[in-house]
Amino acid sequence: MTISDTLAKLDIQLPPAPTPVGSYVAATTSGNTVYTSGMLPIVDGALCCAGKIPGDVSVECGQTAARLAVLNGLAAIEAEIGSLDNIEKIIRINVFVNSSAGFFDQAAIANGASNTLVEIFGDAGKHTRCAVGMAELPLNTPVELDIIAEIK
Repeated sequence: MTISDTLAKLDIQLPPAPTPVGSYVAATTSGNTVYTSGMLPIVDGALCCAGKIPGDVSVECGQTAARLAVLNGLAAIEAEIGSLDNIEKIIRINVFVNSSAGFFDQAAIANGASNTLVEIFGDAGKHTRCAVGMAELPLNTPVELDIIAEIK
């Protein structure tokens, strides 16, 4: 089964590849590794939600935001390497959470992205991860993340 088949079976449609808003690229390849820039939970050109978790944004919405950000990352990777079938393994994700003071469950937010990768890639989607609380993030996004993947 191809990754496209898996996405269809899961009723997941990748968004268009994100367009950088600064002097950088959305994804780049070096050797057999592809790296993304920081991905936000952008849907139809706008953040799905904004603010700190859990003060402004619920934990559940934060998990959804992480899922959306990882799908944007996969769209950037697909644009860079041609097909998600060219991914051998997801190596690592780094998840930055716009955290309210006293919030210590960034890992729960990151699970929104991690679970999505395992859902799509199975064992090849299991990865190392950092989940870090931040005082502020660009555009007041609740989540920003990047992906590092090995390609065939």
